[in-house]
Amino acid sequence: MKGKIVKVSGPLIVAEGMSGVKMYDVVRVSSLGLIGEVIELRGDKASIQVYEETSMLGPGEEVESTDEPLSVELGPGLIESIFDGIQRPLPVLIEKSGDRIGRGIKVNSLDHEKKWNFIPLVKTGMEVTEGDILGCVQENEVVEHRIMVPPGINGKVKKIETGSFTLDETIAVLITSDGEKNLTMLQKWPVRIGRRYKEKLSPSTPLITGQRVIDTLFPIAKGGVAAVPGPFGSGKTVVQHQLAKWADADIIVYVGCGERGNEMTDVLNEFPHLRDPKTGEPLMKRTVLIANTSDMPVAAREASIYTGITIAEYFRDMGYNVAIMADSTSRWAEALREMSGRLEEMPGEEGYPAYLSGRLAEFYERAGIVKLLGSDNRVGSITAIGAVSPPGGDMSEPVSQATLRIVKVFWGLSSSLAYKRHFPAIDWLVSYSLYSDRLSEWYDRNVGPDWNNYRKEAMRILQEEARLDEIVRLVGIDALSPKDRLTMEAAKSIREDYLHQNAFHEVDTYASLKKQNMMLRTILNFYHMGLEALDEGKSLDDILSLPVKEAIGRSKYIEEIDIEERFDKIDSDIKTQISALKAKEIF
Repeated sequence: MKGKIVKVSGPLIVAEGMSGVKMYDVVRVSSLGLIGEVIELRGDKASIQVYEETSMLGPGEEVESTDEPLSVELGPGLIESIFDGIQRPLPVLIEKSGDRIGRGIKVNSLDHEKKWNFIPLVKTGMEVTEGDILGCVQENEVVEHRIMVPPGINGKVKKIETGSFTLDETIAVLITSDGEKNLTMLQKWPVRIGRRYKEKLSPSTPLITGQRVIDTLFPIAKGGVAAVPGPFGSGKTVVQHQLAKWADADIIVYVGCGERGNEMTDVLNEFPHLRDPKTGEPLMKRTVLIANTSDMPVAAREASIYTGITIAEYFRDMGYNVAIMADSTSRWAEALREMSGRLEEMPGEEGYPAYLSGRLAEFYERAGIVKLLGSDNRVGSITAIGAVSPPGGDMSEPVSQATLRIVKVFWGLSSSLAYKRHFPAIDWLVSYSLYSDRLSEWYDRNVGPDWNNYRKEAMRILQEEARLDEIVRLVGIDALSPKDRLTMEAAKSIREDYLHQNAFHEVDTYASLKKQNMMLRTILNFYHMGLEALDEGKSLDDILSLPVKEAIGRSKYIEEIDIEERFDKIDSDIKTQISALKAKEIF
């Protein structure tokens, strides 16, 4: 199917003579072969968003349809790869065109020449269904790539091979109702259609991140969805980097959809050198990067988020727990707004398209924990975490509001905390997690029976501090009772000693749940025993000057290997020193 360009408007072109083309078909534009996608049909005219620079294009140039939707290649070679928004491998593009991506370059998304060692897990004569694992490829030291029966195919194994194969070589032959099917290690899947599964389950296990403010106060479940909104400079990207580094997901898909290039550069520079705490190998060995930065074509931003979630679904279908980071959905929404404006659609609030909420929901709904296709009842999950960049931190703008209606976890970043150098700058007074109650039983079983009580009391103290702070600003700290002043000190300890976490400190960057439990226990023990001493008439200044107070402040730097002994010592010192204070002993 070939047509002719009749109008060029930035990344949007209109072509006529396209009566046989379908929505979301990929087309090649002009003699350069630029990649485009049909986004609107009116009669024989098609509106096409072009994923490459459209300068020098004009009316009369040819447009040819590929008769296929925008799809990604799925197979061995995904891990450690760096793609642009439409899954073109950036290292290959650099080789072909240098530092600036050339126009119309045709490359395979994955290496079709490389041979992979395939080890079968099924035998000749076995019945297999879609989603069953035929065999595996050890993609690197960390990831076992499981080769699955493609969707829609069921049958009996006639032949299965062992050895080294390229992505295009036959590894198995199935006898199906439609005849024999040759299977390879490569699958293709359209990015705008979610991959199928048997059943979506209710999330019941937390995604452990090692970030105290998240794991303790606002946890996210595996298979959950979260938003990280905040103004410029509040630390959205650092939060996402920390989650990508330390979350206990098997696979990380990091999508830079429209953020500045230097932020993606930080990821590219850091991840190969960061050690995965679970495996000891570089973090890149379980990561896929989609880098579509703000200086790349705006239309490709819109595609990049679908490219990322489709790759995440593929690894989920193997039975892995996947975390996808989208940085940021605001830039993605801006691309939607620009394309909608060029299509002359009726605008919604602030010029965004009326279907903004629907598109956001389509993305986040592809996350979840699911029972997978196949005969072995595998379960896999995708946890989606999207950064939101509201202009000026205005949370009433459309992207933030549409996101809040969808996600279950809200980590609201505060510019005032960021200016105070308190990171992560997650504001405990506005953030929330709707998974907290659902996960409480897991925490009781796996961390400690007092975990949920500690969490609730810490939140109560922080909220009490906010109330008392208003009084202090009006009439001064001396107007508070000793008990209220001790509460303020406890809140300060929770804020500065517990919630504040240094992402660049080799020990403090990650805290296990066991360490978090012990840290919070010591802070609350000191608070409760301090209240008892006040009740017995002891001076607040004497309580706050106890030497153990400094040990509590330094406890975040205790290494994981000796936490039990060290924290038991702190708890013992709290008891000893406050008991001595009650007996009027002097240190």
